[in-house]
Amino acid sequence: MIPTQMLRELTGGTVFHDGLGLLESYRSALTWYPDDVWRYVLACQWMRLSQEEPFVGRCGEVGDDLGSAVVAARQVRDLRKLCLLMHRVYPPYSKWLGTAFTTLPCAPTLAPLLSNALSARSWQERERYLSPAYELAAAMHNDLGLTEPLDVHVRQFHTRPFLVLDAHRFTDALISTISDPALGALPPVGTIDQYVDSTDITDRNHTDRRFLYIAGPELPASPTKNLSSEK
Repeated sequence: MIPTQMLRELTGGTVFHDGLGLLESYRSALTWYPDDVWRYVLACQWMRLSQEEPFVGRCGEVGDDLGSAVVAARQVRDLRKLCLLMHRVYPPYSKWLGTAFTTLPCAPTLAPLLSNALSARSWQERERYLSPAYELAAAMHNDLGLTEPLDVHVRQFHTRPFLVLDAHRFTDALISTISDPALGALPPVGTIDQYVDSTDITDRNHTDRRFLYIAGPELPASPTKNLSSEK
């Protein structure tokens, strides 16, 4: 439930004074996710890619080139976050996401592909650059050794003329390696900033709003209960 930006702020930077001797112990505990949580977060990030990877082409197919470009931009953002997570780096908020990404060893190879996908003028051209970017991310996953090696090559989206990685395969593989049954049984939705990107929820100064969002509204009594009490 803690946004990655907050975890990054808590664990980053230099400590000049820790008079009570507490800060370093907290930072050490929060340096990175426990292994099962890391696998779950990675699985959920792959699922985000899987949900929209064919839409770059499908939007373009029906003449919505702007929609295709928007989806491509979303995929680029999620690929950069995935790379940070695979390198055990908490993704910062959007202002600093690109800066953090450029520090990764994969950035010199991936960044030109992602930039070209964003500047492309057709869905076919976007696909031409996103496909090798997907394959590079897939190879990085295999290098982590968290699951059995998976096929890293893009393939046809069913019988449609689009190339996809079928990224859900990586989700399924990671979920199957989680040892905590309660965590493994969760839907592949992820951390709070994998399914919510509102600053009002993810900013460190809005903890009260985050608690209210997680708790949800107070539900009214059910009609059945009201009728019973009247009887």
